[in-house]
Amino acid sequence: MARASRHDAWRAGDSYDLYMGRWSRKVAPRFLEWLHPAAGLDWVDVGCGTGALSSAIVSGYDPKSLVGLDPSEGFLEKARLNVPDPRAEFRLGDAQMLAMPSDVADIVVSGLMLNFVPRREEALREMARVARPGGRVAFYVWDYPGGGVEFMRAFWMAAVDLDPAAQDLTENRRFPFCTRDNLAHLARQSGLAEVEDEEIEIATRFESFDDFWRPFTLGTGPAPAYCANLPADRRRKLREKLKANLPYADDGSIPFKARAWAVRGRAVE
Repeated sequence: MARASRHDAWRAGDSYDLYMGRWSRKVAPRFLEWLHPAAGLDWVDVGCGTGALSSAIVSGYDPKSLVGLDPSEGFLEKARLNVPDPRAEFRLGDAQMLAMPSDVADIVVSGLMLNFVPRREEALREMARVARPGGRVAFYVWDYPGGGVEFMRAFWMAAVDLDPAAQDLTENRRFPFCTRDNLAHLARQSGLAEVEDEEIEIATRFESFDDFWRPFTLGTGPAPAYCANLPADRRRKLREKLKANLPYADDGSIPFKARAWAVRGRAVE
């Protein structure tokens, strides 16, 4: 198994929520505002994770039905707790081979997942297959190449300064295709029509250094898995370096921003 893959520890839903889930919950409503969907539609959420996007759909857009799919049972368990709505169903699924009939959804969406799929065009074609003719297919991912997740970039800059080999694990190195133009091109190459894109930016403010540091020790996600697997002395050095160099506000909080690229299109009739 490649070193980078070993650090993609997407298992524990609670740990993910502390690391990225809280920010996923902030970006999901912004994405849905841009989509501006009608009520009473059938939705599929591919790579639903712990349910951030599904929860925003259920709470704000009155779906007729929603199916959330994810390869992690740990994430699905958390999603079922986070979205206890009878219209929502969460089940195991592979984005590259959706175990669903064709033409069953009005909108098929994916949030912060597509960069982890090896065969991305196949995943988007599967999403389009599941959508009804003319239905919406839309997704968003973080702007990794542009340093769009500032707190993640700060972590890796400190880690690489202490361990140059960590450079190969950074998201900007692993996901260079996550740019606005490349993602729109990917959507067109996958057969979507009427492709549009949008920038979404959110604030990611940490209350304290402990609030910033603790999620990196829990092992869920590439950076936390790297941190959790460090020997104790090297982890202590990384903690000290970050604590000394992060940008603190006057109240001791740590203000960062995160930027995502969103893309939408339509399934060809």
